[in-house]
Amino acid sequence: MRDPNKLLVLQQSRALAVSIYRLTASFPQSERLGLTAQMRRSAVAVGSNIAEGCGRQGNREFLHSLYLARGEASELGYQTELSEELGFAEPDATRTVLDAVDHLQRMLNRLTASIRTRNKKLKGASDQPPAPLE
Repeated sequence: MRDPNKLLVLQQSRALAVSIYRLTASFPQSERLGLTAQMRRSAVAVGSNIAEGCGRQGNREFLHSLYLARGEASELGYQTELSEELGFAEPDATRTVLDAVDHLQRMLNRLTASIRTRNKKLKGASDQPPAPLE
């Protein structure tokens, strides 16, 4: 089990979620159950998936949770662009959010690559016969 609070990627996902809550606060009331709710759910799901993965056993389950988080971030990017096209958000605000989404996705990519590399090294080490005893 990992401590999720030690992961910078979780801290960044929390900051992104706060940004989304602030951005969607000015959306039309008619969107409270629509795009506002969906964007907030996606933003919260990014960090939730990371935290859940930290509580799972093994790197395989952790990687799966990180892939889910990356998917939610992609969904959030799409929803943010849509909110601008619908006139719910200003271009400067959406650009800030989209930059944060992009940064978070790159962090997730690096983390997943690091874990996969570490898994390969561990797997390769276990395939080697033990050293002879002297």
